[in-house]
Order: sequence, then C-alpha cells, then structure tokens
Amino acid sequence: MKTTSKLWLGLGTVIAAGTGLAGADLGQVAAAPGLRQGDGIQLAQHAAGSHGAPATPAKGQGGEGGEGGEGGKADALAPNLKFARSIALIRGHLLVGDELVRQGRFGEALPHFLHPAEEIYGGIKGDLATYKVRSFEAALKALAQTVKAKKKEAYDGALKQVQERLAEADVGLRAAEQNWARFSVETALETLKVAADEYGNAIEKGRIAKAVEYQDSRGFVWQAEAMVEAVAGDLQAKDAEALKEIRGALANLKKAWPAAVAPKKPVKDASDVLSDIARVELQAGNFLR
Repeated sequence: MKTTSKLWLGLGTVIAAGTGLAGADLGQVAAAPGLRQGDGIQLAQHAAGSHGAPATPAKGQGGEGGEGGEGGKADALAPNLKFARSIALIRGHLLVGDELVRQGRFGEALPHFLHPAEEIYGGIKGDLATYKVRSFEAALKALAQTVKAKKKEAYDGALKQVQERLAEADVGLRAAEQNWARFSVETALETLKVAADEYGNAIEKGRIAKAVEYQDSRGFVWQAEAMVEAVAGDLQAKDAEALKEIRGALANLKKAWPAAVAPKKPVKDASDVLSDIARVELQAGNFLR
C-alpha cells in the first residue's frame, strides 16, 4: 500500500478534455451540452483546486489521515474533514475486506484489515477524544487476527466491535458539523480522490499488477457511494437533478470494479476513472455552495 508520489489532475481539465472543451473559455463551458448552468464556474474552481484541497497534491507522510499519506496532503484539509476521510478509508478497507471474507478469501482480505491499524489509526489517534470516540486500535488488531486465523465466528463479533467505534466517530462528527448532508458529500469526494489514486497505482503496463490497490479503490468507491446514499433524502430535497447525475456517474464509475477479485486487465483505464469522478464532483458542487 506504500505508494509513490502521483499527480492528481485538476478535475476541470479532466472533464473539459472528456467533453471536448479543453481550452474553451468559461462561457463556452457553461453552455456545453451535458453541463448544467453554473457548471462552468465550478470547472474553473476545480482546475485551481477546491473544497480546501489543492488540485495537484503530493503524497504526505504516513499516518496523516490516509494510508501512508494516500490521496494528497491531508494537512490541507479542515480538521473535521481530515478525520472523517480517515474514518471513511477505514470503512472502505473493511467493506472490501468483508466482501472477500464472505467469499472465503481470507488471504486476500487480510491486508485490508491490517492497513487500518498500520497506516491510518496513528494519524487519528490523537483526535479520538475530540470526537468522543473510544480507542479502538486493539479492536482493529483483534479483527485482523481473526481474519489471519480464518475464524469466521470470531470475525463477526470483532467486526461488530470496530463498527461500534466507527459509529461513535459519526456521532462526534455530527455534533461538530451543522450541515451533515453537505459534509457527507464533501467527505465522499475526498474518499473518491484517494480511490482514483489507488486505482492508478494498481495498473502497470495495461494490467492490474497490484490487486490490493485495486481492491482498496473498490472499497473506497463503495464507501463514498454509501455516504451519499445515507443523506440522499436531504440531497433530493435540495437538488433532485444533481443527485440523479451523481448516482449515474457513480454507477458508471463502479463498472471499473466488476468484482472484488481483480481482473487481469483493467475494465477502465485510470483517466476514465478520473473523468467519472470529475463528473461526480461537478454535480456535487451543487450541494457544497
């Protein structure tokens, strides 16, 4: 999971290229087919970086809100968002890990239960008290041990204990954020950025060379979608069309991961995944302003 520095493309550039709008001025972008009124302004914002994160972040140091610094400079994020993204990444790991466990693939699942404790927990340990979350490092390690030992019955109980601690994090974050729907969307976007980075790192010479990174990205995308759906009622009330577009973009994005077990060749290349995520962010801007 230790990854090298990787450029996060400005989302405005990606979406413009994907719609044949590279080099177009703001008015042309706003009037382009498939883009809603006001999207041109968002494109300009994305190209320069938005939502408190730079457009071209480099990897940070281990434990700073991501796995070995995955997904950009976590320190550039607001404290609540940084913490929430880390919780989302843990959940993403557990999600894909659980999927593999249910298939009896304990060996493939194990990295996804080791990495939360090894690469994420250290970055949030000092913040747990702020959000009134009880320590759960021991619970994470116990869960990983059940997977390593292939003890399915013990696994279910250990997973439940970790999930209870993550639920405490939700309660603490809700108390700190007045607009939970907006914050959930913002966290989902940051999680998708990490997913794109992981997916790109999984591919080498047109093949899926790193199955763990492929699985990471799958878990993160599925978790991001779950966060959006958890607040779908509020989003529907604010902008039903934008929510519909986000759901469509996510459905298209998920086609890159046909199963938890990595295929030999990627269904989509990294640029296609970036483009799909750009479309999610473009519509998500309707809930962030």
